[in-house]
Amino acid sequence: MKIFLTGGAGYIGSAAAAALLESGHQVTVFDSLVTGHRAAVPDGADFIEADLGDHELVFEALKAQPYDAVMHFAAFAEAGESMREPGKYFENNAHHSLWLLEACVQAEVKRLVYSSSAAVYVTSDELLLEDARLGPSNPYGQTKLMVEGLLDWYRRVHGIGYAALRYFNAAGALADRGEAHAPESHLIPLVLQVALGQRPEVRIFGGDYPTSDGTCIRDYIHLSDLVSAHLLALEALEPGSQMIYNLGNGSGFSVRQVVETARKVTGHALPATDTDRRAGDPARLVASSEKIRGELGWSPEYSDLEHIISSAWEWHRTHPQGYK
Repeated sequence: MKIFLTGGAGYIGSAAAAALLESGHQVTVFDSLVTGHRAAVPDGADFIEADLGDHELVFEALKAQPYDAVMHFAAFAEAGESMREPGKYFENNAHHSLWLLEACVQAEVKRLVYSSSAAVYVTSDELLLEDARLGPSNPYGQTKLMVEGLLDWYRRVHGIGYAALRYFNAAGALADRGEAHAPESHLIPLVLQVALGQRPEVRIFGGDYPTSDGTCIRDYIHLSDLVSAHLLALEALEPGSQMIYNLGNGSGFSVRQVVETARKVTGHALPATDTDRRAGDPARLVASSEKIRGELGWSPEYSDLEHIISSAWEWHRTHPQGYK
């Protein structure tokens, strides 16, 4: 298939692009490099450096050749920042996605795989099923939910089939791909930066949540398992169809558990300090992924937290400056 892939210079998008190429697909990466890295775009992919906000250029790019599907990874993804700058998130994540859908209509592209998020859910003490109560606690999550709504209407009106994959904390690394955000906001790379001597300590935001040790609990999914789910969804997706899947391990780990596991993996003391809660952080989000297991035969290969952190540590240790 010919795939038009937005955000293909980022952490997840670049790994998906590489896996698509390895599976024999043709890939065009569309990325502004505002948060992505040119060096992360895999060899063999065509590359267009441009912003989704340039709507005419997006239209032209999608019409340039007959694409079989769009895979949409391009988004700002910092929940805390979205609480400070909501307009930035609604413009980039929601508004630009709307125009991407309009371009799909004009180019007659009938399949779209969407990078959604667990942030669409209300925090819960139970495993979250796909029909669990929705209620984002930050604008970032709200933009993801808004785009899911747009996708459903474009499916009904224009017959665009879509798969919305709700991630529960992508983590870990491949041999040649890992997390490199600037600034960094994700827990595991922040902890590993302390082990590398790039930060003095781990800051734990809020030790007073109603959880087992007072810190937020999250589900983690290895990057390679996340990518495999995207390829399965792409293969199963048909025009006019709808698929919504959670992607996680079904196991919740607290911030303190992540820090303790990172101490074991790295052999570093990793000093940690509790600080105030970070606005927009839900207390507990843990997935049930039984639906995608049953319908597409997906299962995570790397569900152990120690393995996930070990793979991330190996990449950060050998790439201390990221892609630079």
